[in-house]
Amino acid sequence: MPNISNNTGKDEQRFVEDVARLLTPWGVPPVAARLYGYLLLCPDPVSLDQITEGLEISKSSASVAARLLESYTLARRHSQPGTKRALYAVADDYDVMIRQQNRLLDALAEQLNAGAEIAASKTASVRLDEMADFYRVMRGAMEDAMSRWKLGRRPR
Repeated sequence: MPNISNNTGKDEQRFVEDVARLLTPWGVPPVAARLYGYLLLCPDPVSLDQITEGLEISKSSASVAARLLESYTLARRHSQPGTKRALYAVADDYDVMIRQQNRLLDALAEQLNAGAEIAASKTASVRLDEMADFYRVMRGAMEDAMSRWKLGRRPR
């Protein structure tokens, strides 16, 4: 992938910045959000050197952003045979992402139910139980959506 900061990569640069604008309100740091947009455009895993050149950021910023995206299950680290060099690519294992999200939804629902049991007021208790139910319904909807998506996928 060309250096997206040069004139031939204006569309790619715009895409990366647009992805960043969408993700930063969700709490994704700007460098990590830009890196995610960059990785989406890369056909193959890229090194930190390629990332630093492509995004014009420091190697330490690229490394921190890549590790953060890994923790969000949005990026995967690949090893390069014969070296310790790490390569990064956008994650495409949606099952892993959904399982991680569902674990969070389950834990949140359990915590909300626990809060409902100790809430001092009936109003707060009902609100917490309702929120727990909502997160459980969302969990089921995500599983259902994943199943439907898998059925409609074309083999690669």
